[in-house]
Amino acid sequence: MEFLKSQGVPFVERDVVADEGAIDELLKHTGGVRGTPVIVIGSTVLRGFNRGKVSELLGLS
Repeated sequence: MEFLKSQGVPFVERDVVADEGAIDELLKHTGGVRGTPVIVIGSTVLRGFNRGKVSELLGLS
C-alpha cells in the first residue's frame, strides 16, 4: 500500500495467508467472497484498489 504510505495515512495490513484471523475478517467484510485487496475505511468496504475512491473517502487531494 505504497499510496497510503506516501500520503502519510496510518493503516493496518493483514496477511490472509499467514493469519487465520485475517481471512475470517476478510470473509466477514466481503460477505464470504475471497479476494484481495480489501480496504475498509470507516463503514465502507472496497474490494480491489481504487485510488480515486480511497482518496475521496480519506479526504486526500
